[in-house]
Amino acid sequence: MTQHTVTSFDEDLKALDDMVMTMSRSVIRQHSDCSELMGARDATLAGRIVDGDRAIDDLQAAIEEKAIQVIAKRQPLAVDLRTVIATLKMATDLERIGDLVKNNAKRMLASSGQSQLPPGAANLALLNDRVGEQLKRMLEAFEQRDDTLAKEVWMRDVEIDTLQTSLFRELLTYMMEDPRNIGYCTHLLFCARNLERIGDHATNIAEQVHYIVTGTNMPVDRSKG
Repeated sequence: MTQHTVTSFDEDLKALDDMVMTMSRSVIRQHSDCSELMGARDATLAGRIVDGDRAIDDLQAAIEEKAIQVIAKRQPLAVDLRTVIATLKMATDLERIGDLVKNNAKRMLASSGQSQLPPGAANLALLNDRVGEQLKRMLEAFEQRDDTLAKEVWMRDVEIDTLQTSLFRELLTYMMEDPRNIGYCTHLLFCARNLERIGDHATNIAEQVHYIVTGTNMPVDRSKG
């Protein structure tokens, strides 16, 4: 981070960084808890995930307020301005990730009465793990201002897209083969779609890291799964 003559300017920028990292870690912890929920439908854990989303919303509001204060007081330029603007966009993506994780927690709990799980449930866990890996890489890229890692996150999103498409087709097959699977598979379809969207938001954040470091946007074209 660039050192400034006014020490309080550095402190403001560091505070923004810390808030984004705190929000990112909260989102990753929520996702990890939801992963645990896939193996054991725990109403208490689901409730904690749902309640925890409020703290993530509060962090987004705090980041927005702090960023506006920095712009108004410091009138940042160059990389500092890019950082503040990117931080605002990251907070929005992180808040959406929190919402999607909360939705998945609710769906996992709603489907807890299923007596026999279709084979697709295992593949949902695989998709969930890949998304978790992306979230961790995303945080590391931001914390270290690592453009190479940001590009890796951006490129590996295609793997998540491919897994989600494959799972979608698999679950449709189970639903056609046995109508008793329709209710549960519908929940899994929504969960898979939410995970794919979480991957997209992680990619958005990686793009912001690239913007902070280079001052340019990622290429428009990228292969999709």
